[in-house]
Amino acid sequence: MTHLRQIMLEELRRRNYAESTIHVYIQTVEHFSRHFHRSPDQLGPEQIRQYQAALFTRWKLAPNTVTQRLAALRFFYVQVLKRGWSVAETPYPKKVLHLPEILSPEEVARLIDAAEFSFHRILLMTLYATGARRAEVARLKISDIDSQRMVIHIRGGKGRKDRDVMLSPKLLDALRVYWRGLKRKPSDWLFPGNRWHTASHPVSTKVLWNACQQAAERAGLEHSASIPTLYATALPRICSKPAPTCAPSRCCWVIVTLRKRRSICISPGAISAPPAVRWMHSRSEEKESRRRAHEPASSGGGRHRSLCRAVLH
Repeated sequence: MTHLRQIMLEELRRRNYAESTIHVYIQTVEHFSRHFHRSPDQLGPEQIRQYQAALFTRWKLAPNTVTQRLAALRFFYVQVLKRGWSVAETPYPKKVLHLPEILSPEEVARLIDAAEFSFHRILLMTLYATGARRAEVARLKISDIDSQRMVIHIRGGKGRKDRDVMLSPKLLDALRVYWRGLKRKPSDWLFPGNRWHTASHPVSTKVLWNACQQAAERAGLEHSASIPTLYATALPRICSKPAPTCAPSRCCWVIVTLRKRRSICISPGAISAPPAVRWMHSRSEEKESRRRAHEPASSGGGRHRSLCRAVLH
């Protein structure tokens, strides 16, 4: 297994896979081998079929997790062992899409106020105000807070993509209070790790998860509140313009929903959920929509206006 593991690591890294993906893929192949007590290169389609069934029946994994496990095995057999892979013999399970639980503003206030420590409180406020993922919040640096443009730079988010999110004035004030309360000012990470928050590494994502779970229990929320719930409640807004052309007073923000990206021009200082919008992909699509609504089409605008126009309804 040592030789095969080394080859798989090399194949994953030369394709520039994320470290989290590499870890999951390696662990999947090792788990697959331990399940049958044999080397993975000695296992074939029949063992893969049995393993896939056991992921559902024995370990009760979600369909999306099973799909990830199958992708790891497919990579191992195709890229490492140079064997064929039959999609008909190893079908991917159908995806299941669940609507997230949305917290009311009152429930969000109860959740944040129920934080046991001030450090947990600022973490929950940052999660809600920015709509960032817990790993993105944990890795925030001091230099990522841009109080001049009122944005927060998210570095290396999901898919290794950078983006900007709005910085609420209330969150900025809370971050300044948090900063003044630190006995030892960090030089790099905004939320440093260890018990006294003085480590040279960022806080772990488990701290953010536990902070949300404990606050939900203390607040006595009827339905479960988790970081994905805060992520869905916040309706994260991402700046769609490059940094040099983005004006703090007027900026086009892309609203990330479950399946689509929508755009509306709003003030970066706003934190409340924006009105419903319908995204127009092109000027021709806009004209077609107006024709159906028996409205005369207006002229002018330019390419950027046609691409960044949001029709309220």
